[in-house]
Amino acid sequence: MKVLMLAPHPFYQARGTPIAVDLVLSVLSERGDSVDVVTFPEGSDRAYANVTLYRAPDPKVSHRVLKSLLSGIRPGFSLKKIICDVFLLMQAIKLVTSDRNNNRNNNRYDIIHAGEEAVFIALILKKLFGIPYIYDMDSSLAQQLIDKLPQLRAIASPLRACEGLAVRNAQAVMAVCQALKTEIDPYFPKKAVVIPDISLLNYAIHSDRSHHSDQTAAKPLEAPLKEQFNIQGELLMYVGNLESYQGIELLLESFAKALIAAPTAHLVAIGGSEADIAKYRAQANRLKISYQVHFIGPRPIAQLKYYLDQADIVVSPRIQGNNTPMKLYSYLDSGKALIATNLTTHTQVLNEQIALIAAPEVSAFAAGMVQLINHPEQRQNLGQSAQAYVAQAHTYEAFSRQLNSLYDWVEASLSADSTPSVLA
Repeated sequence: MKVLMLAPHPFYQARGTPIAVDLVLSVLSERGDSVDVVTFPEGSDRAYANVTLYRAPDPKVSHRVLKSLLSGIRPGFSLKKIICDVFLLMQAIKLVTSDRNNNRNNNRYDIIHAGEEAVFIALILKKLFGIPYIYDMDSSLAQQLIDKLPQLRAIASPLRACEGLAVRNAQAVMAVCQALKTEIDPYFPKKAVVIPDISLLNYAIHSDRSHHSDQTAAKPLEAPLKEQFNIQGELLMYVGNLESYQGIELLLESFAKALIAAPTAHLVAIGGSEADIAKYRAQANRLKISYQVHFIGPRPIAQLKYYLDQADIVVSPRIQGNNTPMKLYSYLDSGKALIATNLTTHTQVLNEQIALIAAPEVSAFAAGMVQLINHPEQRQNLGQSAQAYVAQAHTYEAFSRQLNSLYDWVEASLSADSTPSVLA
C-alpha cells in the first residue's frame, strides 16, 4: 500500500510519541509499503527502506525567525504546535494534489496514518479527496486539553464531540491502551484495536540493529550513580519528562516523608528540561531533601539499561491521564521493583504480582517506598515477575505482529469497499 503518515511533532527525538512513530515506520518499511511522512521541521533524520520524509515547513527554506519560532516544541498542546500543524496541512495537501495532478491515480495514497491532532487533518483530507485514515491514538485529545487548560471544562461536550467525529470517520483506530479503547467505544468506531507500547530496553536493541548504531554498547563517561553521589542506601529512580501530569511534586513530597523511616535512601531523576529541573530542585530545597535528590537531566535511550541497572526501585508517580506511559514497560523490563500510583494509567497494565500500587497521596506513596526499601526479597520477586510479563507481550516482535495484523485487515477492507456489488 501507499501510506501518507502525519506525525505532528518533532521527529526523530528520543521520547514517547516520536519513538512510537519510529516503531510504526520500521514495521511498514519491513512490510514493503511505500510511506511518505509529513512531520515538523525539528528533529533528526532517520533512514528506512521505502520511506520518504517531508518536513513542514522545510527547514532549508524557512525564514530564520520562523525557524526560531518553531524550535523547542514540547509535548502537549501549544501555540507552536498549532502553527506547525497549519504547515503540516499545507504540505499534506501538496502531496495529495501532486499525486492527482500528475495523473498518478494508480499510485494515490491508499491510507493516511495520523497521530495526535493530525487526525483532524486526516479527516479534512478524507472529506476533500476521499482518502481513508487510521487514527493512531495515544491519548484522548479532549481530556489532554482539559487537563492542560481546566477552564475548557465548560466546553468539554463539544471537544468530545469533535473527538467522536474523528473516531467514527476512521477506517480503524489504533489505541495504545485498553482505557482509550473503552473510552471511544461509545463513538462506535468501524474497528478499534489495542496495540500497546514496548519496552524501551527492547526498543534500543531494535533501533541499534535497524539504524546501524553502536550506541547500545556505549557507556557514559560518568561514574556509577552511587559512587557519584555517595549513596549508601537504596537508590530510587524516575525516568521521563518533568511535566506536571507526571506527579513530580507528589514524588518529592512522598520521598521527603519516606526519608524519616529510610534516611539513607536517595532519589535520582533522569530527564526533563532545564526549566523544569530548576523548578523541582527548588521544591527539593524547600523540603530540605536536596542532598538526597539528584536531577541529572536527559540521557540517551541507548544508555537507559545502564542507568536502570543501578536502581533498587523505580517510580511512576503519575497523577493525570489514562494512557499508559511508555516508560512503564521499560521499568518492568529492568527487573527492578516498581511503585506506581493507583490510577487507570497504571492499573490497566499493573497488578500486585508485578508492582506495588499505592494511592496518589503523599502518605500512601511514601509508605509504599518504605515498604520496598525495607523488603529486598519483595523487590526481587516483583522485578522477576515483571520481566517475565514484558517478555510475553511488549517486545518489538509482538508490536510488529499486531500492527501487521491491523494493516492486513485495512488492506482487505479497502479492497472489499472498492469491489462493485453484484447487485449494483
